[in-house]
Amino acid sequence: MPDLQSQIPPLLQLCLEAGGLICDHYHAPEADQYQSKGDDSPLTRADVDSHHCLLAGLEAMTPRLPVLSEESTEEDQAQRREWPRYWLVDPLDGTKEFLARTGEFTINIALIAEHKPVLGVLYLPLEQAAYVGIPGVGAWHYQYADEAWRETPLAARSLQQGKPLMVLASRRHRGPRLMACLEWLGEHWGEVDRLDSGSALKFCQLAEGKGDLYPRFTPCCEWDTAAGQALVEAAGGQVLGLDGLPLRYNCGDSLMSPNFYAIADPAHALWSQMLRRDKA
Repeated sequence: MPDLQSQIPPLLQLCLEAGGLICDHYHAPEADQYQSKGDDSPLTRADVDSHHCLLAGLEAMTPRLPVLSEESTEEDQAQRREWPRYWLVDPLDGTKEFLARTGEFTINIALIAEHKPVLGVLYLPLEQAAYVGIPGVGAWHYQYADEAWRETPLAARSLQQGKPLMVLASRRHRGPRLMACLEWLGEHWGEVDRLDSGSALKFCQLAEGKGDLYPRFTPCCEWDTAAGQALVEAAGGQVLGLDGLPLRYNCGDSLMSPNFYAIADPAHALWSQMLRRDKA
């Protein structure tokens, strides 16, 4: 397996191709057409076309590495327990946002090795922008323009006393656990602001210094979180389960991710207080 940074250029090109297919559907008259999957989540032609493009591209890049996508067959999903290293993909994260025409959807690609995400790419098709993270190496924003990629380094921000704490969340998720979390933060920190967005964009915002915390208390799957975890960790943050441990992958029969906190400044004492509250 080549060094991970050498994988970035072909991954960016692959995202550009898959993102182009998604945009073609997004701008087409039939963009709101979909079918329901077994879990009642929507499946569009954009999901399927992106899946096939990414699958072919990743197999060509790394023939020895298997690929697990949200749209993979049940047989592939069953075999993945035998894979120590593989690509984990969501070909269109935010299908509901795609259908609602908000533009807030991403392509998520993560490389998993020994249950950890070691490389993550989150691509925003409409903006032709990518967020890439390699934990222990670095995190970058890539903008495509004039047939070239412009690279900018990323770093999560520090939590600063006396300034509002920014919570990143989804406008679709307003359950009691999130409200209780916001209330606790207000009591223990002070002013709390909230920025809502769809799909995996919260991870991108955290990595580029636009927020302090992304709490998730609603169901999601491993392909929803892996690329974002790699990105946030590479930018200096952490993605922790409510037990205080980093999320791990391909460890059980289910592909569901646990509830988690994505944190920009994990060294701050506020977060250890919050985790102790959850364990109490």
